[in-house]
Amino acid sequence: MLAHLDPLILARMQFGFTVAFHIVFPSFSIGLASYLAVLEGLWLATGRQVFMDLFRYWLKIFAIAFAMGVVSGLVMSYQFGTNWSVFSDKTGPVLGPMMAYEVLSAFFLEAGFLGVMLFGMTKVGPRLHFAATLMVALGTFFSAFWILSVNSWMQTPAGYGINPQGQFVPLDWCAVVFNPSFPVRLVHMVLAAYLTTSLVVGAVGARHLLRDRTNPAARTMFSMAMWMAALVAPAQILAGDAHGLNTLEHQPAKVMAMEGHYQSHPDGAPLILFGLPDQEAGTIRYALEIPKLSSLVLKHALDAPLAGLDSLPRTDWPPVPIVFWSFRVMVSLGLLMLLLGCLSLLARFKGRLYAWAPLHRFALAMGPAGFVAVLAGWITTEVGRQPYTVYGLLRTADSASPLAGPAVAASLTAFVVIYLTVFAMGTLYILRLMAKPPQAGEPGLEPGAPIRTAGITPAPAVDPDRHLLPAE
Repeated sequence: MLAHLDPLILARMQFGFTVAFHIVFPSFSIGLASYLAVLEGLWLATGRQVFMDLFRYWLKIFAIAFAMGVVSGLVMSYQFGTNWSVFSDKTGPVLGPMMAYEVLSAFFLEAGFLGVMLFGMTKVGPRLHFAATLMVALGTFFSAFWILSVNSWMQTPAGYGINPQGQFVPLDWCAVVFNPSFPVRLVHMVLAAYLTTSLVVGAVGARHLLRDRTNPAARTMFSMAMWMAALVAPAQILAGDAHGLNTLEHQPAKVMAMEGHYQSHPDGAPLILFGLPDQEAGTIRYALEIPKLSSLVLKHALDAPLAGLDSLPRTDWPPVPIVFWSFRVMVSLGLLMLLLGCLSLLARFKGRLYAWAPLHRFALAMGPAGFVAVLAGWITTEVGRQPYTVYGLLRTADSASPLAGPAVAASLTAFVVIYLTVFAMGTLYILRLMAKPPQAGEPGLEPGAPIRTAGITPAPAVDPDRHLLPAE
C-alpha cells in the first residue's frame, strides 16, 4: 500500500519517523550529562555518599540513552544521500562543514571521555574522572550547538551566496553559524533538554517516594528535579516568547499557521485558543478566541495589525492543522510544567515536599511530558517551515532524490520494524533500571566488568595475582 504513495511523501515520512525517534534521546542525554556533572561535583565538594549513589544510578541510564541517541542519529545522515541527494548537493558547501565540525568538536569529545566517565572511577582518580564527566557534558552541548546552527540556517539562511551550479556557498561563516534564529533557538532547545531531564528525574524520584518516603536518594533527586523545574520552566516560557517574536520577524507564515490566522487582521488579531483548522476553506471552524490578544502578545499592542495567510500564495502555505495543534500541545505542556514547579515551591515552603502524595503523582504523570513537548516543538518548527527545506529558497519538492515509490516504501517499512523492535527494547530496559530504587552504596558499571576486551591470553597468565570474579 505504501508503494503507491508519492515518493516525496514517503521520504518525508521516513525522515520524520527517524528524527522523532532520535530527538528524544539527545534531549534527555544533554540534560542528564549536565546532571551527572552536578552530582559528581557535589560529591567532591561535600563528600556526601548520596550524591555518588545518584551518580552511579543515573550513569547506567545515561549510557543506554546515549548509545541509542548515537545509533538513531547515524541513520539520519545516510538519508541525506539516499532520499535527499538534491538537498545535499545544493546545501553541502554550507551544511557539510558544519556537520563535520559537530563530529570533530562534539562527538570526538564525547567519545574520547565517555569510556573514562563510564569505567574509570577507580582507575584515574576522582578529580580526573570529574573532568571527564565535564567533557562529556560539554560535548553534548557542542553537539546541540552545531546541530541547532545547521537547522537554524535552514530556517533563516544568512551569509551565503549561490554559485553557477546553483549551490549555496558560504561567504561569511560567522553569519552562517550565528544566523538570525540560532541564538534564541539554541537557548530554547538547551532549556528544553534540561526541563525534559528534570521531569524524568522528578518522576523517578516521585515514584520511589510514593513507595518509601524515607529513601534519601529518592528525596535528593526529587528535590533537585523540582528546583530545576521551578527555575527553568518560567525561563523557558520567556525563551519561547523570544523565539516566537524572532519567528514572526523571519518566518511570518509559520507564525500565521501557529496562530491559525488564515485571514489578515488590520485592527488587532484574536488569540485563537482552540478550533478546527480547515485548510481547504482557509478558516478556523468553531474557534474559541480572545479578541485582539494575539496582537498584544506578538506586537505588544491591542490594535496592531497582523497579516494572515490570505496575504500569501496558497503554494506557500504550511500545513496549518498540524502546526496549529502541535504548537498548542507544546504550550499546554509548558504551562503544566510551570504549574508543577510552582506547586513544588508551595510544598517546599510548607515542609511537605517529600510527604505530599498528590504532588508526587502529578510529577510522576509529567515524566514523559518533556519528550512530548520536544516532539511537538520540533513538529511546529519543521512542518511550519514547509513547503521549503531552506526557507524561501529551496522547496522540499525540489530537494528529494529521484527515487521510485516502492524503493522508499521498502526502506521506510524496514525502519519502522527495526526501530520499534530495537528502541522499544532499549526503552523498556531503561524503564526497568528506573523502576529499581536507588540504594546506599549503589553499584556502578565497573564491578564485574571485563578486564580486557580482546585477545586469547587469559588474564591470570598476564597477572598471576589477579583472580577473576565469576562475572568476569
